[in-house]
Amino acid sequence: MGARHGEFVAASYNVHAGIDGWGRPHDVVEICRRIDADVLVLQESWRPEGRPSLADEVGGALGYTVTEVALAHGRRAGPHPTASARWMRRLDWRTASHALFLDSERPFSRRVVDSARFRDAERGTWGIAVLSRLPVVHSDVLALTRLRRDRANRAVVALRVELDGREVGVAGTHMSHLSHGSALHFRAVARMLDGVFGDEPVLLAGDMNLWGPPIHALLGQWRRAVKGKTWPAWRPHSQLDHLLVRGLSVVDSGVWPESGSDHRPVWARLALGPA
Repeated sequence: MGARHGEFVAASYNVHAGIDGWGRPHDVVEICRRIDADVLVLQESWRPEGRPSLADEVGGALGYTVTEVALAHGRRAGPHPTASARWMRRLDWRTASHALFLDSERPFSRRVVDSARFRDAERGTWGIAVLSRLPVVHSDVLALTRLRRDRANRAVVALRVELDGREVGVAGTHMSHLSHGSALHFRAVARMLDGVFGDEPVLLAGDMNLWGPPIHALLGQWRRAVKGKTWPAWRPHSQLDHLLVRGLSVVDSGVWPESGSDHRPVWARLALGPA
């Protein structure tokens, strides 16, 4: 797709640490190559201890500047020996057979911690990243308050990028669940972005773990650039992944096909208004 005069392509993709629920890998770099966005927000980027993160691999392969923050420490398991054709075992987000364990903020049960699958899994960090092929003028990481029930910290990665001599704000995040108190974070993000970007054109992208209407109620006057079901990827019934804009018009947009994660990526071609 790529940038045109006064336009750029933005996308958001929750990569689930590059694995499915059984620990089988999927090719994150190739999916990002096909999406071909100028600005790409990745959630659940995994960084094994002492090695580059998934976001770094995408950036190095596809020519992006990467701004990344770790939100939790944990472990990533390899393929499960009894894996089936399903993406994961039914209702298996928190048991010993799952593949991704975030335990730095809240411990798992003794049954999980004592399992061979947990003990043998590689250690690393789990976070978010904003990748840009547009020149980055400034970048910052805005921390959000800790939610007691959450397994990760939360933050917003905020960039100013340059497009045809004008600055555009780009903010990437991965929100927690309403049941964990994410309403507090949505209101905080709205205040933060007002303070950082003011009336500038800005994109807010990420896995919001929430549907469009309540996001509008919590954030205020943001336009949804994409409307379509994104989760779960194999049979989506809800849109949790969003591109939200202010001061930008939407030329085209869509939901990417199933791509190995439990979320489908979203993309949009966005345009600047008159200077």
